[in-house]
Amino acid sequence: MEPRAVGVSKQDIREQIWGYMESQNLADFPRPVHHRIPNFKSKKTLLVPTPRLRTGLFNKITPPPGATKDILRKCATSQGVRNYSVPIGLDSRVLVDLVVVGSVAVSEKGWRIGKGEGYADLEYAMMVSMGAVSKETPVVTIVHDCQVVDIPEELVEEHDITVDYILTPTRVIATGCKRPKPMGITWFKISLEMMEKIPILRSLRAREQQAGKDVTLQGEHQHLPEPGCQQTVPLSVGRRPPDTPGPETNSMEAAPGSPPGEGAPLAADVYVGNLPGDARVSDLKRALRELGSVPLRLTWQGPRRRAFLHYPDSAAAQQAVSCLQGLRLGTDTLRVALARQQRDK
Repeated sequence: MEPRAVGVSKQDIREQIWGYMESQNLADFPRPVHHRIPNFKSKKTLLVPTPRLRTGLFNKITPPPGATKDILRKCATSQGVRNYSVPIGLDSRVLVDLVVVGSVAVSEKGWRIGKGEGYADLEYAMMVSMGAVSKETPVVTIVHDCQVVDIPEELVEEHDITVDYILTPTRVIATGCKRPKPMGITWFKISLEMMEKIPILRSLRAREQQAGKDVTLQGEHQHLPEPGCQQTVPLSVGRRPPDTPGPETNSMEAAPGSPPGEGAPLAADVYVGNLPGDARVSDLKRALRELGSVPLRLTWQGPRRRAFLHYPDSAAAQQAVSCLQGLRLGTDTLRVALARQQRDK
């Protein structure tokens, strides 16, 4: 009986697929299949990512004339990449017509789970950044039928690549997936350790930084001296007495003309909207601490799905807005802007 992915995490689904394929001797190579992408081959000349992106992004596989089946098989290995390929640089202006991505598990809706290291998602994002693919470029995965399972949508993250077509030994599935694919590298997901391991990332980051894009790395803001991303003032939320209506906050004086019970939006205030309906103030506080962007005070308006962060000055507030772009609580990406700008809309 084929497995059904009923686990609560991506790793649960991976372990189900790997265990089943190993027990049924379904994997071609590599063996054992655990912690790997099960391989299914095709007689094509391909652009392939270099192993773990250590020496670049693409290598063009060029088998020798009259290559035997064994040679073609070897071309699909890391040794084959070294012996039978030429590197493709960032300035090659290559255009990719079709992306074939490996998967551990995939759903008919187009949700995909890899082996958990994030290289396929990063490779796609890098291709977007260098202009090699666009949102119209189809993404295909080739899997065994047992790898097509139900995957909860809440496991799919913003940086995850989805697939348009699934090819199995018995079916061709058009997923009709409408979820947007990554539009480039999500730099705040990239660690300093990954930057050290992948030189091409450093080149791409330098280009995007020169183009004026935010390329702040994961954890990097904790070492920056700019205000707003280095606040060390403890975050505290004062609660009103139970019989006193209004948002949770420390005192915030209202300016003339402001709505009753609300403070006037100041230049040092940051608006955070699109909060999940079940979010708690502790969730937001924890996220702010992790990002190193702790305000002096926080006004929580959970029922209205918004909050206001109060910083010491406008420069700190502006820096906080930059730091908090892309902030997510659960599956929702929050809207972050200067409060005054939000009120003027």
